[in-house]
Amino acid sequence: MEMTMEDQNRSVDLNCDMGESEDEVSIARDIALMDRISSVNIACGFHAGNPGLMSLLSRAAFVRGIAVGAHPSFLDRGNFGRSYQEVPDKQVFDMVVYQVSTMQEICKSHDGRLSHVKPHGALYNQAASDETLASAIAAAVRTCGEDLILYGLSGSALLKQAEKVGLQTASEVFCDRTYRDDGSLTPRNEKNALIRDAGTAAAQVEMMVEKGLVKTVSRGELAILAETVCIHSDGPDALGFATAISQLLSAKGIAVSAPALRPTNL
Repeated sequence: MEMTMEDQNRSVDLNCDMGESEDEVSIARDIALMDRISSVNIACGFHAGNPGLMSLLSRAAFVRGIAVGAHPSFLDRGNFGRSYQEVPDKQVFDMVVYQVSTMQEICKSHDGRLSHVKPHGALYNQAASDETLASAIAAAVRTCGEDLILYGLSGSALLKQAEKVGLQTASEVFCDRTYRDDGSLTPRNEKNALIRDAGTAAAQVEMMVEKGLVKTVSRGELAILAETVCIHSDGPDALGFATAISQLLSAKGIAVSAPALRPTNL
């Protein structure tokens, strides 16, 4: 059965991973992207970034009314957080709490609130299918705040574990990545893992948002729930992708807005 946007009031979040490069050109691009998206995920220092950059970008986002999220990772600056790791559950819990709580304090310093958490790289991809890892991440986020929204790959174990501990979730899809038949992202080291053309990226987003489907690398179709769309800021034409996608959504009458926290039943 195809999933549509009818029950979501015709809105979708455009999110972007940021703070992953400290050169002036990258920082300027990150800030420029904020005019086209609705939420940011800021690197917390374990794979990239630093406190000064976390502060600069969160303040810029708050000024623009954009939702700010933490982007925690395995401790792996040498490989940009993309190396597979086997880490004890307690260590995963501690490192996620540390990164998220640090981002929370920076947000407070700007009179803002951290709205969500999105794991990065290998931590994200491993948690998509590893229920034990996903459980540790969800528990850590829940410890940091019951009102935090956990972003995760659509249909993943991470979202299921988050729901088990009472967290609100946002099912994430990617405009610039291809999909395998099991719903996982094609590994970056494989051919055709990345989408490099803005028009192709926009067409994939249109299909995911409007029809609840995505084409896989084997030319099949997979049902998918698109509540938030990721645009990677380090892509060669990130601004072009963001512009094409935001224009497409506008033409379709679909608002770009961050996930709203649903009220709990008292």
